[in-house]
Amino acid sequence: MSRLSELLASGTRPVVTAEFPSIDGGGLAAVERAVADLKPYVDAVNATDNPAAHAHASNTSIAIAMHQFGLEPVLQVVCRDKNRLAMQADIMGAALHGVENVALLTGDDVTAGDEPEARRVFDLDSIQMVKVAGGLAEGHYLSGRAIKEPPTLFIGAVENPFAPPLGYRVERAKKKADAGARFLQLQIGYHPDRLEDFVRGCVEMGVAETTALLPTIVLTKTGRALSFMNDSVPGISIPQATIDRVAGAGDKEAVAEASYEVTVELAQHALSLPGVSGLHITDFRHDGSLARLVEDLRIGPSQIKEQHAHRPQLV
Repeated sequence: MSRLSELLASGTRPVVTAEFPSIDGGGLAAVERAVADLKPYVDAVNATDNPAAHAHASNTSIAIAMHQFGLEPVLQVVCRDKNRLAMQADIMGAALHGVENVALLTGDDVTAGDEPEARRVFDLDSIQMVKVAGGLAEGHYLSGRAIKEPPTLFIGAVENPFAPPLGYRVERAKKKADAGARFLQLQIGYHPDRLEDFVRGCVEMGVAETTALLPTIVLTKTGRALSFMNDSVPGISIPQATIDRVAGAGDKEAVAEASYEVTVELAQHALSLPGVSGLHITDFRHDGSLARLVEDLRIGPSQIKEQHAHRPQLV
């Protein structure tokens, strides 16, 4: 079993996942440097699959490299770019190297990226791919062809509690849970009331009993970054008051600190909700704020080590 699945099953502490930085060169040394930055503070990290519809080093290659350097990967597989054969191959290929965590998602539309002329695939949707991944773990491809030694997989997906139709989001989460998703990394959101409603609905419908909910928290530096997400990223809505609070905080350092404070408040709120199992962190700052955040929140593996280090010796 993956370490992530064990931690979520135990419920002993909030789990922390994050996203691996996109790699566009530098060889394995670039991966190793990023692993060193993340490993002390997170439990597992997403090997992203062409995020925001931009081409980067492949999800499978990054997941395998992360695993080799001792950081537990979550292999993202996006339905936008690949048909069912390629997606099954991604999962099975990574599993050969010990990658067990998989997150299936639709993916941003190609118009969000720098090659908008790319053709969309969408052979299967994310709910169908969750089911397909479950079949691989059970010992068969989608075709029915047997897998003699099936992989051990811990399967997850993504859901957006913040985008309309809001009332349908819990139902979609239930469909993914019923299909076999055991964790849901939630999309970026700046509306605590919508997150509350979604998590409450997941608890009431039994989703949270089978499927861990991991709200996404975003580290940014500027009001401009918030405005860009609000104006240009489908599915993300940020209250103008939040943008103004950050943008109007003062000089560059004050603005960065105000943005960090917003992130801390959203994280604390998310962790306070019954049914939430941890956080997923997206880091757009890349200035050490991820380490600061998990330490300020007193979550993540570094805090466990610190508690052990300060535990009095029994004599």
